[in-house]
Amino acid sequence: MIGLLALVIAEPSLAGTGGDEFSDVWTTIKDWTQGTLGRVVAGSMILVGIISGVARQSLMAFAIGIGGGIGLYNAPTIIESILTATVPEGGAAILPAVEALASAA
Repeated sequence: MIGLLALVIAEPSLAGTGGDEFSDVWTTIKDWTQGTLGRVVAGSMILVGIISGVARQSLMAFAIGIGGGIGLYNAPTIIESILTATVPEGGAAILPAVEALASAA
């Protein structure tokens, strides 16, 4: 009940607009990890994981190699989704339901 009330009364959060001087660096890192270089490195990690898994006869080394490769490729998308202060378009659709629940209580 208190949590629902806190959601209704809460002030909107606004993200800072500074940091434009680092946008070129972020774009370069994102292009590296999701471009050809990132795919080569991710593929290498997966290949090393497969070879290590076969050599050790363990699925754990195989899983770590695949997880590392997938994590490297998807890291920029994950970072952007965590650190952006935007509400998806579907978020506004639940606001009337939250207000109705708050007023009913």
